[in-house]
Amino acid sequence: MNTTEKYKQEKHPLDVIDDVYEYAEEGLTFEEIEARAGGGEWERLKWAGMYAQKQEGYFMIRTKVPGGYLTPEQAEVIGECATDYAVAPEEYGGEQQNELWGDAYLDITTRQDIQKHWIRVEDVPELWERYDEVGLTTVQGCGDSARNVLGCPAAGLDDHECFNAQPVVDAVSDYFTGNREYANLPRKFKLTITGCAHDCAQSQINDIGLVPARKEVDGVRASEASAGSSEPRSDGEFLYGFHARVGGGLSDGPRMASELDVFIKPEDAVEFCRAVAQTFKELGDRHNRGVCRMRYLVQQMGPEKFEEAVRDRCTVDLPTAGTNMTVGYQGDHVGVHDQKQDGLKYVGFNVVAGRMGGEEFAEAARAAKKYGTEDASVRLATDQNFLITHIPEENVDDLLEEPFAQEYSPDPGPFSRGAVGCTGNEFCKYAIIETKQRTKRWARELDERIDVPDDVEAIRMHMSGCSASCAQPQIADIGFRGETVKLDEEGKIVEGMDFGLGGALGADNDFLDWIENAVPADAVIPALEQLFEAYAEERDEGEKFYQWARRTDNDRLRTIMQGADAPVARGVAHGD
Repeated sequence: MNTTEKYKQEKHPLDVIDDVYEYAEEGLTFEEIEARAGGGEWERLKWAGMYAQKQEGYFMIRTKVPGGYLTPEQAEVIGECATDYAVAPEEYGGEQQNELWGDAYLDITTRQDIQKHWIRVEDVPELWERYDEVGLTTVQGCGDSARNVLGCPAAGLDDHECFNAQPVVDAVSDYFTGNREYANLPRKFKLTITGCAHDCAQSQINDIGLVPARKEVDGVRASEASAGSSEPRSDGEFLYGFHARVGGGLSDGPRMASELDVFIKPEDAVEFCRAVAQTFKELGDRHNRGVCRMRYLVQQMGPEKFEEAVRDRCTVDLPTAGTNMTVGYQGDHVGVHDQKQDGLKYVGFNVVAGRMGGEEFAEAARAAKKYGTEDASVRLATDQNFLITHIPEENVDDLLEEPFAQEYSPDPGPFSRGAVGCTGNEFCKYAIIETKQRTKRWARELDERIDVPDDVEAIRMHMSGCSASCAQPQIADIGFRGETVKLDEEGKIVEGMDFGLGGALGADNDFLDWIENAVPADAVIPALEQLFEAYAEERDEGEKFYQWARRTDNDRLRTIMQGADAPVARGVAHGD
């Protein structure tokens, strides 16, 4: 049994929530917490949504937002709590602790969560109380349990949606949150559920991905057996529901999810997800944390045997699969878009690397109330951006004049539009390099320096500070993974990164190739300039960057990169 598993067996991880109230009331320091509860408490605190920062005495706290859906009231509270609690002490720079964002900011994550830094344990109960008033939680935002359930951020809005799956997202999230029976799994358990034909919720890289499907049923019309939507789609005698994909994930062992031969009615989605969790709970490897993610179990058993194990544990009938309704992958909602409700728009705002001020986020929430209808909402997207919905067409221009909209423009350059960054070594104990500031600066600089073909709206550039893949580099046009680099000429150690090209999800899914290892950070932008000059000259009509990178030989891509006019074109990974 590994050490983390031992800590989870010593005390049920959800019991740590009561401990937090005690620690806060008594004002305990980190040393006093460890003296009382042992080193395992830092692991168990993850079930409260709290990660100990690298700066001792402070936490990152993660807010779960199922499907990315927030009411304006909820979004305003999140922003105000960042302003009030996510404040750095003077010894770490205070209001000037971050050169680009200052202080009191929040991060939108690739799992539609909100993260705040510099949280003190004594402030957590008050933060939770404010959250409770509007129906928010941090419980199981982290830890070896069901994480935030992903969904399409435009659920209920777009015409290409097969049906609105947000009620199913909420039901599955409600079932697992606080559920003691399924709170202690072998490892983290990631779910995504969507009724969108464009798979915005990334089913291919999650432990469970439910995607829209239909199945012909004799004597049952779609209008009588819909997918829970208030406006079901009907084109004959069909039942609308989900197909299932299982065992996807990134990190050190990336794997695309496998299809199961099952059709899941919306009302059975909770039970299906429970049965998968039960299978993982019983059969997952609890001894070696390096190989106990569910994707390894699916790989070892094979999809057919895994499906059989799920059926054995499921209490509802699971018919065989019907017709898949997914047509591709989008994952980008930046810009002004028509809603299927007449006269209404939703606006996708671009947050480079996902970070913005708490007060700015609260301003966006107030703008949703000011300019939107009573159904207005704030939605978080898996590309670290956010939407404001239900805006009457005549109010869009006024919304876009708001101060926050100038910084987080819905009409960004292609690199800014596709830029994703993890937390980085500013706060994370595992990250090797700084990511947030670098991602934002690079995206803005690349938009200035590189002429991208007019038909290319976004270049997906994802930067992870280590191999854990929190920024999902494997599915990006351009992916970076943090390294320390020893420069050839001087032997000096600098920040650098592995450099990959050609990742994508959807019908054309594939992970990128790591083209070059240990590239010094200063050499990256010149290398990208060379790559995009070659891309512009050689691309076929309509060809996307990842498609060009895939059909171009890796040796030639390296040659193009190494020909850049950079201070040092290449380095050597530290320790090689």
